[in-house]
Amino acid sequence: MVDSIEYDLIIVGSGLAGLRAAIEAAKTSATLKIGVISKVQVMRSHSVSAEGGTAAVLFEEEGDSIESHIYDTVKGSDFLADQDVAERLCKEMPNEVYQLEHWGMPWSRRKDGRIGQRYFGGYSYPRATYASDKVGFFEMQTLYDTCLKFDNISFLNEWFVTAIIHDGQQFMGVTAIELSSGTFYTIRAKAMIIATGGAGRIYSFSTYALSSTPDGLDMAFRAGLALKDMEFVQFHPTGILPSGILITEGARGEGGYLLNKDGERFMKDYAPSKMELAPRDIVSRAIMSEIRAGRGFKHETGVDCMKLDLRHVGDAIIREKLGAIREISIKFSGIDPSQEPLDIRPVCHYMMGGIHTNIDGATELKGVWAAGEAACNSVHGANRLGANSTSECIVWGKVTGKIAAQYALNAKNGGQFPHHLVSLEEKRIYDGIFRGSGEYNPYEVRQELTEIMNDKAYVYRTESDLVEGLKKLREIRARTWMHVDDKAKEYNTNFSNVM
Repeated sequence: MVDSIEYDLIIVGSGLAGLRAAIEAAKTSATLKIGVISKVQVMRSHSVSAEGGTAAVLFEEEGDSIESHIYDTVKGSDFLADQDVAERLCKEMPNEVYQLEHWGMPWSRRKDGRIGQRYFGGYSYPRATYASDKVGFFEMQTLYDTCLKFDNISFLNEWFVTAIIHDGQQFMGVTAIELSSGTFYTIRAKAMIIATGGAGRIYSFSTYALSSTPDGLDMAFRAGLALKDMEFVQFHPTGILPSGILITEGARGEGGYLLNKDGERFMKDYAPSKMELAPRDIVSRAIMSEIRAGRGFKHETGVDCMKLDLRHVGDAIIREKLGAIREISIKFSGIDPSQEPLDIRPVCHYMMGGIHTNIDGATELKGVWAAGEAACNSVHGANRLGANSTSECIVWGKVTGKIAAQYALNAKNGGQFPHHLVSLEEKRIYDGIFRGSGEYNPYEVRQELTEIMNDKAYVYRTESDLVEGLKKLREIRARTWMHVDDKAKEYNTNFSNVM
């Protein structure tokens, strides 16, 4: 008999969207039993790595406006954003900035004491609300501290959700493994929010944490939910070599230059009005165009790159506003950015696509919502502007948290729970994966897959590359019967990586 736990509402994922959803659900009703399930500890969620800012209009008296933010978002999306959704993002985010401040968020300040903002690519005004260059960490800490004030929020940290259970009409629960013991559970609930983040680790050169794999997208797809706009992958212009760790857009917002091997600020040829602060897709394409034209540098690893020059910004400003970037640069590339330009190239950073939802975050399955990068409500279209991602997570965390909580409060118990589906999932995992005896090493398979994505689906794509890449992926799929070497149940990372 499979062990069982029961909640009113479960939230899968403990990043910005998941925590904001939990708070809003708990505020909606103190009687609601809420479970936040995550395969990592809360403060190891990838949201902590957000560096540059959170976009919101705060100072309309200085010329900025909600309408300008909407227009910049839609224009930056290559005019493929859902404009109603973009409007909702831009209208709701200013209040969320102040709400975070009331909960203890240590926003950076202007000299007059007001909340600080800086320019990001594609914006008409300084709109990226920041906390030095660690905005994600501070937002996460603020939301987590706030969650702990509510008695009806429980955290299941280091639990791996494997499947959505439904009767074909409505959501009924999930299956999950407690990683510390290896025990398989059924978690029954009336409503669910998927907030599992993006899938950027399908590329090897990526800003994502190693834990950012498409678990949420996979379980949604297997449950019959539609995925949308998966071809829209954002490549951030400035990934540091050789690691791929992000150098925040705030570095260019503070005045950093992009240089080719001739010492030229080449963005003058691609976006003369915005220069280094053009939208990310434009800057990334410009970098690759310069490299293709032979005007790039060669990194010691043999990879082509460009230079990000911050020397003229000055050591004092770098230490005050880009302290984490300085630390990352020294630690992972051996370069002090106040003394020497950094080697950078475009790096996988964000997935505009995800689980199809409406403007309220509802999916096609009754009782299931999705929020944050795991969801796709088309707010970003084909390209996201910097600082709009943390805003999206916070806004739709709040939206889905409230709506899902109201649904759970009023939902009646469904029909017969489909125990046979739980049995099938248990068999898939333990007979098909854990006890499998396939000949392929999962780590080698994953490395091969990510390298194919790097080679065949990077910034510039051609029909021939995509066809060849798809052929190779299908070959991997046809032969990927993998084995798990480690047969221990407790904290079996080999097992969880295969899943």
